[in-house]
Amino acid sequence: MSQVAKPKKPTMEAMDMKRDHYQFIINGERTDSSNGETFTTYNPATGEPLAQVAKATKEDAERAVQAARNAFDNGKWRRYPVNKRSRTLNKIASIMRARFNELVELEVLNSGKSLSAAQGQVMQSIEDFEFYAGAIVGHRGTLNNVPNGFFNYSQNEPVGVCAQIIPWNYPMMMAAWKIAPAIAVGCSVVIKPASLTPLTAIILAEICHEAGVPDGVVNVVPGSGAVIGDYLVAHPEVDKVAFTGSTPVGKDIMYKASETLKRITLELGGKSPNLVFEDADIDAAVAGSLFGIFYNTGQSCEARSRLYVHENIYDEFMEKFVEKTRALKLGDPLNPETHIGSIISKEQLEIIDGYVQSAIEDGATVVEGGKKLEMEGLEKGYWYAPTIITDVTPDMKVVKEEIFGPVVVVQKFSDEKEAIRQANDTEFGLGSAIWTTDHGRAKRVADQIRAGIVMVNCPFSAFPGTPFGGYKQSGFGRELCIETLDLYTEQKSVLSYHGNRPINPFGV
Repeated sequence: MSQVAKPKKPTMEAMDMKRDHYQFIINGERTDSSNGETFTTYNPATGEPLAQVAKATKEDAERAVQAARNAFDNGKWRRYPVNKRSRTLNKIASIMRARFNELVELEVLNSGKSLSAAQGQVMQSIEDFEFYAGAIVGHRGTLNNVPNGFFNYSQNEPVGVCAQIIPWNYPMMMAAWKIAPAIAVGCSVVIKPASLTPLTAIILAEICHEAGVPDGVVNVVPGSGAVIGDYLVAHPEVDKVAFTGSTPVGKDIMYKASETLKRITLELGGKSPNLVFEDADIDAAVAGSLFGIFYNTGQSCEARSRLYVHENIYDEFMEKFVEKTRALKLGDPLNPETHIGSIISKEQLEIIDGYVQSAIEDGATVVEGGKKLEMEGLEKGYWYAPTIITDVTPDMKVVKEEIFGPVVVVQKFSDEKEAIRQANDTEFGLGSAIWTTDHGRAKRVADQIRAGIVMVNCPFSAFPGTPFGGYKQSGFGRELCIETLDLYTEQKSVLSYHGNRPINPFGV
């Protein structure tokens, strides 16, 4: 008697990326909210609605956790041979490369960032999957030398279900940073993207399934952080939380995760120093400092927003720095000539302007910018002029607090010791930069700065394989590197006896 084959579930593909309505992803299927509710996501460059997105409820989050739990406990993904998971990650990267321009355009539309910024970030997202496809092959346990008759080895096992909460400033890249290492080692994930920018995270989940990641391994539930984020952090069947965002929220997550002793990784805020010494190549330092604060419209956790310049070159540096700042082009983010895109939202625009106004009230000087802009043809968008502030003191809010916008404060220093003291005078410790042609000084200063990332004579902070993370209240754990795999695994030690005589410790 012949058996009737069950119909095969159709493969989910990220077909048309630009849609009027986006559903979230649970157990390999597109789905709407259990109560039918949606929210609107906007194009921040124009201020116009972009799409409707299904808004997850606690019931939806529960379905996502159970799908991830079942995929981990009973599914095949974590039991796949490493080389099979590696091939799947490479296939994800291959699909992303084939649809690169579509991903870039969607990222620009949903975030307001410039085309060039989105291109670099989508490319790094692709390279993340390729990096972890290779890294996982060499992620092995250890074999230990123990006494005669004993055999001991350790193995790395996936930690389980991971809740991953990502911010709005790098939507696709942050999703890739979180998903790639987690699924590489065999975990399943529930992603909670920022409500302002959920679209590319949804598309990335669809691409993962198209590449062959089994149902339930990658789930995406957009919704309120206070509702969905809190629910995932407190859920007893979530084994790990990985969060990128503000320090206050990170502290709250750490507290709530402690109830069930979840594994956590926190990549939090920053107020990164940028030190320009008297022997620096001034033109290179100006160009790098410009990128360090105004890239991604200053909406970066490692933005070098505190600029310290040696007093002997201060005037020359500032003249060139202001000139180059005035040359930056703002406008249509899809225009290849645009350097700086929009601010993410009206709320963030007001926060930025509030900081600048507080600096003026405190007696600081706005050398350049310091105002909201109304761009021709984009009058409803959220725009702020690249801003340079001088005559600040260490106690001012603009010096101490993270602004998350295109605003830099500039101060002088007289010697190396003072520069290091000023650089470390912050509760944060994420990024930092040094500009000097003295290699000995570069090493001395780098050794003394309390930050997870030190950039010497370059403006870039993140490449696949380079550990990314902070000291102090910038969080803990490292992303984007081989060591990240350890944060998604538990190490199990196995000790066995194979001697000729039975073990009888008590001798009875």
